[in-house]
Amino acid sequence: MANFIEAIFHLEKRELNRYAREADRVMSYEKEFRALTDDELRAKTAEFQEKLKNGASLNDIKYEAFAVAREGAWRTIHQFPFKVQIIGALVLNDGNVAEMRTGEGKTLVATLPAYLNALTGKGVHVITVNDYLAKRDSEWMGKVDKFLGLTVGVILADRSESDIEDKR
Repeated sequence: MANFIEAIFHLEKRELNRYAREADRVMSYEKEFRALTDDELRAKTAEFQEKLKNGASLNDIKYEAFAVAREGAWRTIHQFPFKVQIIGALVLNDGNVAEMRTGEGKTLVATLPAYLNALTGKGVHVITVNDYLAKRDSEWMGKVDKFLGLTVGVILADRSESDIEDKR
């Protein structure tokens, strides 16, 4: 598995090992969150937002928030980010580039850091290469964010500012 991950992410071995340990921390919440009801899982969003208001940083809640988004993805779109995808999400969240091939789950990967950063209430922009993908991904992956109590919008090239509406 390490060779596969290294080929995808082109990271130094030490950095890759750090991300792998962080991914394990995210995955350690799996049984706990699987046991929660939908309402209990959704309540985690408000819990995280309250923690942030009370001085916690995004880093303080990162692993747990990634795990909530991971479980939310399973419950809504029946996709569950694997360890390699969690590593990709951690790389993105650190502001780095995670190169992944077609079909390896880039769209799913983006849901984890997008959810975490949206908890601040400042908004998150996920940019893609064309209107088709923007619309598709806002509808497809937006189900995860909506399930967890966030809102999703999409801006397309052929729409004016007055045409843009929040998809609640």
